[in-house]
Amino acid sequence: MHYFVYYFLPFVLVLGILIFFHELGHFLVAKRFGVKVLKFSLGFGYKIVGKKIGETEYLISTIPLGGYVKMLGESEDDEEAVPADEAERAFNNQPVLTRIAIVAAGPFFNLALALLLFCGLYMIAGNYIMTTEIGQVRPDSPASEAGLQKGDLILSVMGKETRSWTEIKRIVKDRAGAALEIVVRRGGDVKSFTVIPEEAVEKNIFGEEIKSALIGIVAAGKYERVELGPLEAAGQGFRKTWEVISLTCLTIVKLFQRVVPIKTIGGPILIGQMTGQLAQESFSYLIPFMAVISINLGILNLLPVPILDGGVILFLLIELILGKPISLRKRDLAQKVGLFLLIFLMVVVFYNDISRLFQ
Repeated sequence: MHYFVYYFLPFVLVLGILIFFHELGHFLVAKRFGVKVLKFSLGFGYKIVGKKIGETEYLISTIPLGGYVKMLGESEDDEEAVPADEAERAFNNQPVLTRIAIVAAGPFFNLALALLLFCGLYMIAGNYIMTTEIGQVRPDSPASEAGLQKGDLILSVMGKETRSWTEIKRIVKDRAGAALEIVVRRGGDVKSFTVIPEEAVEKNIFGEEIKSALIGIVAAGKYERVELGPLEAAGQGFRKTWEVISLTCLTIVKLFQRVVPIKTIGGPILIGQMTGQLAQESFSYLIPFMAVISINLGILNLLPVPILDGGVILFLLIELILGKPISLRKRDLAQKVGLFLLIFLMVVVFYNDISRLFQ
């Protein structure tokens, strides 16, 4: 029962919501343009349960690692089966830009879901920021020579008010050799110090060495909650969504550059482990986790790989430029290559996930 509640149930819930929103994007935009939707399925494979409402059959299928929306005339095999009186509602008979909008809607709905989750989270829980209290001053560092001490609360740097440790790092990092005026509160007094940051080499989140300016202080690691109004929460939600999108795209680039090892990629087993661990801490932790996974799902689906949404969009853009679709033989070949790449990626992530289990 413990495993079911904290591992299986959260995993199915998170994955189900992400898949639902992705397919809902395709579904709603297709409906908006009058395209007939034959099936809306959560999962692949054989039908477990299903019900036809109107012209669409809604299904839950056996393999819960995806889903699909089947539209009239979506594939080449369906073209002969399209009744003449419904030809204008077939997917393949729509203008190219309409088809691009329908295909792109799935990934963009995943990004929109992440935005809604982040905005809602900041609106309800506010924001937690690391305070500007100094927890340690390194010996013989610029901060030590200037007279900064453990317990000082940094109020401003170069006249700019600092409310979080992140703001201090942002101001200091590019000012090696330049004198900085730092104002702190020490006990009941306010004191001003002049500190000259020194250039140092440190590692970023990808393990790459980068040059930065440091003054030799370490945060006390204390956090405080900041209440946010609706507009502030929305702004923070947009910033966080963009931050995760940028980091996801950069990570993909670093994977191709082999800066990030391929063994770090995780799949369904890793997601299941993480959802279980977060659920045991608090089910509320699943909200930001779901937002991050939703962004990853959206970005990965936009990659120009045949059989993914991004690959379909690439074919449609070529059709838009050439004025005619790519030949069926070329599309079939590209899809086979895409399927091979996808199977290879699945093998890699499952191998990585299983390796972690034994480690």
